[in-house]
Formats: sequence, C-alpha cells, structure tokens
Amino acid sequence: MVQRHSPYGGLLHEVVAHGGVLYFAGIVAENTDLDIAGQARDVLTQLDALLLAHGSDRQHVLQATAYLVDLGEKEGLNRAWKEFFGAAHLPARATIGVQDLGRDVRLELVVTAAIAKPA
Repeated sequence: MVQRHSPYGGLLHEVVAHGGVLYFAGIVAENTDLDIAGQARDVLTQLDALLLAHGSDRQHVLQATAYLVDLGEKEGLNRAWKEFFGAAHLPARATIGVQDLGRDVRLELVVTAAIAKPA
C-alpha cells in the first residue's frame, strides 16, 4: 500500500512510503542566512527528524541527490555530510549544479531510505 504524508496543503507530499521504502521530497534549509555547510547541517537535521518520524534512521538512507546552486561549495556540503553519516553509513549520492533554488537556498536534498521499523 502506498502511504502519502502531506503537510503542504495538497501541493506535494513530504514523503511517500511504498514497499518498505521512503521517498522524501526536496528538503531545504529553514535558515537561508547560513553558509553552505550551515545549510547542509540544517537540511540534515530536518532529514534526521523526518526519518525518525517515518520509522527509519540515517543508517537506512539508500540514496540522495543534492542540488547545489554553486558546485564550488561542494566541499562545505561534504564536510556536513561526513559528520552526519560517518564513514560506515554513507549512502549513494549524486550532486547536481542548478541555476537557482530561490529565496537564498544554496542546497536542496532529495532522499530515498529504507523503513527500519515498520509501523
């Protein structure tokens, strides 16, 4: 069964669960005044809470796509990434440069994760 969770008034779903897998919509920093490393930590903190709320955790993240406005800031993302996941649990990741994410957003993260603890 497909389960959809939408706090956005029907515009999109924050996460869709199907077949033991969670598909998260793009996550952006709540505080866009931060540099790329700060925005990455903000996004990863949000991801951590979302994973826990939907029966998973960071060790069960399978894949991520990071969209960066400036690929020259990739090292700042990588620092936060390694802090968050640690060497043993790094998921597959693609990093893609984009022209604009709006509202001073430097990073948007799309994630797929396995459900660790079925509801």
